[in-house]
Amino acid sequence: MASFQTIDPDKMYKSIYEFPDHMTAAIKIGESISLNKQYPDIKNVVVAGMGGSAIGGDVVRILVKNEIEIPMVVSRNYTLPHWVNNHTLVICSSYSGNTEETLAAFEDARNKGAQIVGISTGGILTERMHDLELEVVAIPSGLQPRAALAISFVPMMYLLKAIGIIGDKTVNQLMNAAALIKENRNQYSEESNGNPTYALAQRIYKTIPVIYGETESTAIVAVRWKGQLSENAKMLAYYNELPEMNHNEIVGWENNQELIHQLSVIWLKDQNDHPRTKIRQETTQKIIGDLSEHQEVVVIDGNATVERYLHMIHFGDWVSYWCAILHETDPTPVKKIDQLKKILSKKS
Repeated sequence: MASFQTIDPDKMYKSIYEFPDHMTAAIKIGESISLNKQYPDIKNVVVAGMGGSAIGGDVVRILVKNEIEIPMVVSRNYTLPHWVNNHTLVICSSYSGNTEETLAAFEDARNKGAQIVGISTGGILTERMHDLELEVVAIPSGLQPRAALAISFVPMMYLLKAIGIIGDKTVNQLMNAAALIKENRNQYSEESNGNPTYALAQRIYKTIPVIYGETESTAIVAVRWKGQLSENAKMLAYYNELPEMNHNEIVGWENNQELIHQLSVIWLKDQNDHPRTKIRQETTQKIIGDLSEHQEVVVIDGNATVERYLHMIHFGDWVSYWCAILHETDPTPVKKIDQLKKILSKKS
């Protein structure tokens, strides 16, 4: 097999390796946020975004869930929920600034009278917001959107802090999370069996991974893993969450066993999982048994939830990378997305 340097000419390796460095840079951006406007009487928050920008909203929502006192949702659509109004803070998050769904959601937010802030590198979104004298947090360009996760979610968290929606509790844990990831990235970046991310990739890269996490917890990490396996490794991957999975999908592990055997199951577990969910995980794992090709359990140790979740995301990014290399597939290009955008641009 060719070396990963040859397979990866655009250096996705470097982008993943530098995730904690991106976090540190993003913290500086966040700390420098100075808002010129007031955002009074916010009663709910909507993050409008797609792909890598939307997952940034998901990460923020799950990290601040024990601190934020108003509802926060992520909208992946052309339109926003009907209940959005002048008491809603809409954060339009688009790395490129040209995401058509987010641009449409921005116009919908204006029509609904929402209070709007943007996070972007530039593009049409920034132009429109500047024209309307709306505030935009500028973030650095030059990365694939999925590789810019830290640059998207960290400033968003600081934006919530600057507006007064959250305090210091969560943002103060970010530097420790970055330090923990730095301690582990050298091991994860090695093409060797001693690297747990490479070893896991070897076991699953010829399967269709199904990733299970807990609702409002590791399920968000599972969304990230699914997206990274699809974009980096060009592999179909799926996710679901417990306890809901136990009320329907578990029954699907019965027929078409010759197909089911091509699936691998990845259980994302955390020490803060609900006690009943832990029992459900263990029991479901036994029920599935050897129907799947593999069942893998990923647990990240650590004192703080922020550290564990971000570490688990970084772990999954490396798994997706090594799956790409094992398939001898360049992890950077997303040709089918580009093809789709080209077709859609002719139909606008």
